[in-house]
Amino acid sequence: MGVTHEDASIFMELVRWTTELGLSAALAEIYADDFNPDDGSVESEAVRKVLMFGETAGTLVKHNVLAWDLLSDLFWVEGMWDKVAAHARFIRERYGDPRLYEHFESLAARALV
Repeated sequence: MGVTHEDASIFMELVRWTTELGLSAALAEIYADDFNPDDGSVESEAVRKVLMFGETAGTLVKHNVLAWDLLSDLFWVEGMWDKVAAHARFIRERYGDPRLYEHFESLAARALV
């Protein structure tokens, strides 16, 4: 099954949202040489934005609203997850909910297959 015009329309809405969210600046911050991806306890607006984006995209893919092929062609999902995974795990432990950011993590695992 190929990507449809409806898929592209939904995808473009997601891309527009990333601009409103400031995802580009957030990604620049987490990919910077001085960012420590292993210290999940550090509060960071950039990390929160990347986690929000990844979880939203993952939820849309899970429910077949967003085509995985489009998402994975434009975004380096596993690279984003690698940079914020420790933060996601810290938040899961802090709030006692292992489901937090599960859809983002699932996307990253899918990218590695």
